[in-house]
Amino acid sequence: MSTSRREILTSSAAMAFAGLARFAHAEDQAGLTAKGLQADPYRSEVVGYGRLKRDPAGLFDLPAGFSYVVVSRAGDPMSDGLLTPHSMDGMGCFAGKGDQVILVRNHELKFDDRELSAFGPGRTLAGKVAAEKIYDRTDDGLPLMGGTTTIVYDLKTRRTESSWLSLAGTTHNCAGGRTPWGSWLSCEEVLQAKGVEVGKDHGYVFEVPSASKGLVDPVPLTAMGRFRHEAVAIDPRTGIAYLTEDMGDGFGLFYRFLPNDRTKLAAGGRLQALALVEGPDGDVRNWGDAAYWKQGDWRDVKWVDLDGVDNPYEDLRYRGRAKGATWFARGEGVFFGKDELYFACTSGGPNAGGQIMRYRPSASEGQPGEGDSPGRLQLFCQPTSPQLMEMADNIALSPWGHLIVCEDRIGGVNYLRAVTPQGKIYTLGRVAKPGGGDVADTSEIAGCCFSPDGSTLFVNIYTPGTTLAITGPWGRFKA
Repeated sequence: MSTSRREILTSSAAMAFAGLARFAHAEDQAGLTAKGLQADPYRSEVVGYGRLKRDPAGLFDLPAGFSYVVVSRAGDPMSDGLLTPHSMDGMGCFAGKGDQVILVRNHELKFDDRELSAFGPGRTLAGKVAAEKIYDRTDDGLPLMGGTTTIVYDLKTRRTESSWLSLAGTTHNCAGGRTPWGSWLSCEEVLQAKGVEVGKDHGYVFEVPSASKGLVDPVPLTAMGRFRHEAVAIDPRTGIAYLTEDMGDGFGLFYRFLPNDRTKLAAGGRLQALALVEGPDGDVRNWGDAAYWKQGDWRDVKWVDLDGVDNPYEDLRYRGRAKGATWFARGEGVFFGKDELYFACTSGGPNAGGQIMRYRPSASEGQPGEGDSPGRLQLFCQPTSPQLMEMADNIALSPWGHLIVCEDRIGGVNYLRAVTPQGKIYTLGRVAKPGGGDVADTSEIAGCCFSPDGSTLFVNIYTPGTTLAITGPWGRFKA
């Protein structure tokens, strides 16, 4: 980002935050329709960038002044002769040469998605991939369908330059996270044991350097644990990695990994789980009527050591809980900002509509003396209505400090939301209803990430799979 642009954004945000006030809609529904604005029942607590305009292409609705281009679509041919896979999920953006950026994108393809992978129908293109670059295969000898793709995109021309499969033979690659040294950590959200339809154990994190020009060696980072991984974020100050666990039953842990070598995760380390200093009785999920805490509250935390992280009996979370670890309701996206991180709990809150946590590490995080000044956990955001936000999933922090949130609601329209540093929610985008008509639901949104210069927000429409590059007047934010 240029100095002038950064100054404009910072100044705009400072002015906006000085006058934060709740934003209430006053326009009638017929008037909105006449203006080409959709009248779906969504709300914002601050104006943000204004109401959403209907996309004539029927793909993605944005506020006035914003636009998108399609970076790639599922089924598109890639530069390596394979096909762009479906089910586009977590994604990271890295600086490339000149105006180029590099996107590394997950594909959450499962065992039944045999026709949707990079190898095409019947996986007939699998022979184009060297056998040693495939982590695992199904019982029929063909590669597992999940993995990552890498895309080179030019910010100036707004065109895709090249794309290729970069991780092969994994499964359920859901979210992940960037490393400070320029790689993407791709997480398997599954526990599948070798001998059960597959030849190897699954439930691991894999590292994909963004600079790699083809398929990477698929090495599972076993010391980071085998569980239903969702996402990971690394503190650049300490090298500590923080990981979420997406358990559909809402009984998952929040982990941290203390690496032996902060730039070589494969060198091993220690895995721990977060616990409340006050003990395991505090239920941060706030389910039902027995609310444990309210938005803005903080709690001191500690970390408990975990053993047997290879998890052969699939009981790692229960063993962590027995040591005092805290339950979280479907840990999803996690993102590290300035000296703190945020993570989403998709089914937390009284109505299981979602929560966003904020964690501030100790000044002695992971070191002796940590207990004298412990890290702190905050209930940063707990929406009071699905019209504001529901089922927060992937998240990313914008260069000017707003949290971008992808929704993954089932049986409804999915929105792209944003949250100010003060915890105020506004609506930024929406998966369009084709033709503007009523539909029962739309695809989830995933993979939100900004270009290093702050000019472009990339997002994925999960199914069948479309990556968008969104640009617009980011400095126009209004409280």
